[in-house]
Amino acid sequence: MIIDVITLKKNYKNQEVLKGIDIQVEKPQILALVGPNGAGKTTLMNCMMNLLPFNEGHVTLLGKKHTDSSIFYDVSYMQDNRILYGDLTAHDHLAFICDIQKLPKSRILSVAESVGMESYLKIRVRKFSLGMKQHLLLAMAIINEPKILLMDEPINGLDPTSAINMRNILLELYAEGTTILISSHNLDEIDRLTNTIYFMKNGTLLKESLEDFATNQYILSVDKPKKARSALAERGLSYQMTDNHKLTFEEINQSLHTVLETLYKHQIQVLEIQNERVGAERRYLELFEREQT
Repeated sequence: MIIDVITLKKNYKNQEVLKGIDIQVEKPQILALVGPNGAGKTTLMNCMMNLLPFNEGHVTLLGKKHTDSSIFYDVSYMQDNRILYGDLTAHDHLAFICDIQKLPKSRILSVAESVGMESYLKIRVRKFSLGMKQHLLLAMAIINEPKILLMDEPINGLDPTSAINMRNILLELYAEGTTILISSHNLDEIDRLTNTIYFMKNGTLLKESLEDFATNQYILSVDKPKKARSALAERGLSYQMTDNHKLTFEEINQSLHTVLETLYKHQIQVLEIQNERVGAERRYLELFEREQT
């Protein structure tokens, strides 16, 4: 068993934050942990990593108790940037990990290049932007080539290019056999990374598969947006139009073939078609919207 969390309970004074959490992972996969602020996502990860004691339950990682320090040769946890030291350089942080885990220092440059931070390895962290700190945290988490990787809001502060690069890195790690549990509010990225989501609500987990409720979303660039809007409305087809005059619709409402046929009949040229899968955000709203209003 890669991850085995059994009936995990955690109280803060009289408040029960985790109410019997169960997670079982038998083969490498990417899992998402999603929920509103204060739902207990970080608490759960901290308990799994032995950074917080819990009241009841049992946690094993790679077949070992979570209190066994030897697991950290194969398990990493990407936390927030409060763990960084402002007076140390990025290189200092990575060198320390190499010393502790007896890793070759040659990994420092290679992991920095993969993350895209080789140009500021020798700069002190107190001069880093939020995105640069996220790069360093990622490098620190993957330098030991972990078999299990926990990540708490890893995309926070990243520009689109860096977010795409991180996604590719995570997919490569998964392809190499790493199990990844990622807590994130970026539901678009969740749609791109995994089918399996643990929604955290009221201290419990609801495990769902995106395949059960995800749909395809198409974004069409056309040469005559106003005419396209009129033609689709006349046919009774639902859509959204963005400020840059792109048409967006979901396959759940009508097929791509019907939309293209309508545009063709009205001599409207389609310049580009983009296809994205959506689902995590819709399901999140179904589960939490009433609580947020």
